[in-house]
Amino acid sequence: MTEQVDTTTETQVRADGINVSDEAASKVKSLLEQEGRDDLALRIAVQPGGCSGLRYQLFFDERTLDGDQVTDFDGVSVVVDRMSMPYLNGAVIDFVDTIEKQGFTIDNPNAGGSCACGDSFH
Repeated sequence: MTEQVDTTTETQVRADGINVSDEAASKVKSLLEQEGRDDLALRIAVQPGGCSGLRYQLFFDERTLDGDQVTDFDGVSVVVDRMSMPYLNGAVIDFVDTIEKQGFTIDNPNAGGSCACGDSFH
């Protein structure tokens, strides 16, 4: 009897686009179901600033703009504008739910660094 290994559960990180973990996609789906909306996408945008050199915005959006890149993650549409895309290639959006913290996290190889402070010391 040969054992089949399901490799689809491994989150494969794409270097040429954004990545969303199964946990994050599941949380987004759940939030959209609570809102009773199926016409919204999760928009991720990047602005310069913050400790790591980048500041992120995650929000639900019903708009689509010229140059948007839309990627489907397990039925969840994730939209990134063309100006933010180069900063998010290879980034992984995850959802953490522990005693210490709960929320979306972004592991971005393009960030200049990280700090735990509230101010930027560049």
